Formats: sequence, C-alpha cells, structure tokens
Amino acid sequence: MLPTFLLARDHLEQAAVILQGSDTRSRQLRHIIERTIGLMDEFQRRQPRRADNVLDFAEFRRQRYGSPQ
Repeated sequence: MLPTFLLARDHLEQAAVILQGSDTRSRQLRHIIERTIGLMDEFQRRQPRRADNVLDFAEFRRQRYGSPQ
C-alpha cells in the first residue's frame, strides 16, 4: 500500500476510536469511517500486479517492512 494510504488509514482508524459515543451521529460517522477503511483495503487488493519481471525496490521495501525507506 502506498505510504499516503497507510497514513490516511491510520488517521481514519484513530478517528473511529475517538468516535466511541453511543449517540446516533457518532455511530453514523464511525460506520462511514470503517467503510472507508474497508474500501481502501479493497482498492489495494484490486491493484494489478506487474506483468514484467522488473523488481521495484521501493515497493519491495514497503511490502516487506511496511514503510517507505
């Protein structure tokens, strides 16, 4: 996943934790945030793999270590 996606996902997860209230608006916002996180995950799974045999070292590091290096 791109570093900006990871950062955005972390922020959304933090927002969902903050919205733990039982009122209707908090539940609705939390649902929207959780669905957005799910859509980001679906987008990542649907990205096509490279068809060639060229190794992208930056992508390898992101996949291996979970952050840009």
